[in-house]
Amino acid sequence: MQRRLTTQQALEILLSAANPCDSDGEDIELQPDSDSELSDQSSDEETASQPKKRARLGTDLTETAKDGTVCREEQVGTRLPFTPIEAYAADGEPTAKARSSISSRLQSFLCFITLDMLRSIQEWTIQHAQQTEHAHWFMALPELMAFIAIVILRGLTKVPSLRDCWSANLGNPQIIGTMPRNRFQDIMQHLRFDDRSTRSDRAKTDKFAAISSVWGSFVTNCIMSYNSGLHITVDEQLFPSKTRCCFLQYIATKPDKFGIKFWVACDLKSKYICNVLPYLGKDPSRPSVERLSENVVMRLMEPFLDKGRNVTTDNFFISLSLAQKLLSRKTTILGTGNKIRREIPQSTRQTDRSEFTTQVCCRSFVVFRINTSKCVIVCKSAMKIISYLLGIFNHCCHADGVFGQTEEDRLCS
Repeated sequence: MQRRLTTQQALEILLSAANPCDSDGEDIELQPDSDSELSDQSSDEETASQPKKRARLGTDLTETAKDGTVCREEQVGTRLPFTPIEAYAADGEPTAKARSSISSRLQSFLCFITLDMLRSIQEWTIQHAQQTEHAHWFMALPELMAFIAIVILRGLTKVPSLRDCWSANLGNPQIIGTMPRNRFQDIMQHLRFDDRSTRSDRAKTDKFAAISSVWGSFVTNCIMSYNSGLHITVDEQLFPSKTRCCFLQYIATKPDKFGIKFWVACDLKSKYICNVLPYLGKDPSRPSVERLSENVVMRLMEPFLDKGRNVTTDNFFISLSLAQKLLSRKTTILGTGNKIRREIPQSTRQTDRSEFTTQVCCRSFVVFRINTSKCVIVCKSAMKIISYLLGIFNHCCHADGVFGQTEEDRLCS
């Protein structure tokens, strides 16, 4: 029977039989572990499955738009190296002349419609009534002022029709006690704002001749009676009307489709009308190379330039050339842009961007001797809707907060 060896005896036999030089200089081959192979394969698959990020301009790269504008992408929140324009510091308030002359509500009204304007309207109205109705027709100046007061009160009460203002159920006691309805309609029929005998000659050069004299005085008084604040907004306003004139406009998107269109500049906080222009069709005095939108903004802002104010507009008015013109007059601008504008960089038009992302592109240009400002184009997307903001900023460019809520106000910092 074979004797079983112990562990110690078996080990001694193996060591004595092994050649100690057999392993010297041999290459040891290590077989890869199966688990490590699986991990390497899975990591390769994860790397391949990651989506490619959208290529964007770096801070040291530039992009040329269709009109030749060279833009550089900036990080959101980048602070400008200095402030080229000192922002207008005062709030909107009446001028010193207006404050000194106002002692009652009537005096406040006379700041805009002066006694000289009222006397001219009285004269032209009486002249028209005596020529068309009877020679003894007359209207006193207080009666004209009462007529205007009823017109203003009608706008506040919003009575459905003119007849209802004097009705027993819907009528206003103040209107009923001020003037009879027939007298009000009689004055309205003959009310004139110019000398009709000379209108035909003036209409050859002035399409607004029927009211331009009184209108010009009213706008001048609006400008001279109030100092607007830092922010002024510019937009259009359609005054409902179906009168026969060559500049009547039809705008399908407005509640009242027909009317006279006005370009209006208003103070942002007080909603005060700072300046207003009627749209009378093609203006022969406007240079052919100048856009209508730029001409309108520059004319409306002329009394308020060179003081560090900011203009807020929509995509009809905003453009890079307008921003440069305003900047040369120490005025900044902010507004929504249109992606079809030639100065918009092509990289901002990509539709595969993530939701709630912001891209800022800047164009630098030299103004005020050695000072440099930045004209910023902000592209912000939310729910796959891409919006464009273009503006000149005083300090830094950022677009934080909830999309759709006062974006332009936050960008004005």
